[in-house]
Amino acid sequence: MRSLWNQLDNLKFVDLSHSLNNESPFWSGIPEGSVELGEVCYDWGNPMLDCVIQTFKFPGQFGTHIDFPGHFVKGRELSDAYGVNNMLYPLVVIDITDKVKDDVHYAATAEDIKDWEKKHGPIPDGAFVALRTDWFKNWPDMEKLSGTDAQGGENFPGWSLDALHYIYETRNAAANGHETLDTDASVECEKAGDLACERYVLDSGKLQVEVLKNLDQVPEEGALIFIAWPNIEGASGLPARAVAIYEEE
Repeated sequence: MRSLWNQLDNLKFVDLSHSLNNESPFWSGIPEGSVELGEVCYDWGNPMLDCVIQTFKFPGQFGTHIDFPGHFVKGRELSDAYGVNNMLYPLVVIDITDKVKDDVHYAATAEDIKDWEKKHGPIPDGAFVALRTDWFKNWPDMEKLSGTDAQGGENFPGWSLDALHYIYETRNAAANGHETLDTDASVECEKAGDLACERYVLDSGKLQVEVLKNLDQVPEEGALIFIAWPNIEGASGLPARAVAIYEEE
């Protein structure tokens, strides 16, 4: 009965979520005033009870966050369709950092996934496939996260439809994640005139976590990812705490 307890001393935990404050960046389309963290609504010195209580106002897509299908597909599942059984997955880390160094617009391909499989074997059923670009190092500078150029255009790496079709249709992944603000590499978005990769993921009834960090501290295979979010009904997305767990050798 105590076998799980006995594993704790052998496990390594890596935080994959950014910390948040009132200056943390968010998508420019979200109105100003949508973020108010830590406002005191009940303060010390109250004769009823000496304690402090705060309020927290934020968009669902804020910081490291999970997206549910209803975020992009009207009428599809929202947060209440997912419970604790949807919080733990085998974690696959696809490292494309070398390619991103040479090409900031690089979009991961099915060949990148197949190269991973040549080294590690097939992606397991129900895996969470995370794309490592080291883009998290640009946090919390919104200009760098967006790769904003002199003309105001966005320039950043990400997924291609080719890669996502492979992990979901050839393999049976459950979810994907990335360090950038969007699923789609900027060039893919420009070609499609839409966030077509994100729309595909969510229309397929899959989950994704955006704005991950510290994937450089996690092995490419063998780890688990635990993702927790507030138990709020009817949400299209919510800030999430994502943790990678693996055995120390």
